[in-house]
Amino acid sequence: MMHDDEARIRNLIQRWAAAVHGGDMDVVLADHSDDIVMFDVPPPEDGVRGIGAYQQTWPPFFTWQRSGATFDIVSLDVVAGDDVAFAYALLRCGTEEELQRDPDNRLRLTIGLRKEDDRWVVVHEHHSFPDKG
Repeated sequence: MMHDDEARIRNLIQRWAAAVHGGDMDVVLADHSDDIVMFDVPPPEDGVRGIGAYQQTWPPFFTWQRSGATFDIVSLDVVAGDDVAFAYALLRCGTEEELQRDPDNRLRLTIGLRKEDDRWVVVHEHHSFPDKG
């Protein structure tokens, strides 16, 4: 059963990443809890709480994506228990110019999930870039 949960979570995250890249808000939000907490690269530094605040973070990113930026999963690992799970990933995230300037730079993503009625939902996201300063 555990292997099935890991596959379900991997599929959920891949669907989400494709929706982020494509600017599909409905799919980006689909598997997130109402009480989602996200710590993101842009402010606010203390994160956003709740699905409404989470939703408001995406339009500027979608606009940036349409300028030709990538959002591609390079690696994804999933660890699933009976009712909680987490995943961590590295993504190529940037414009062509940014990636040419720093080809090894990766967005780091950590996702926490809980199982509700046999359905996995994202309750926490953390996005960050390494501090190169």
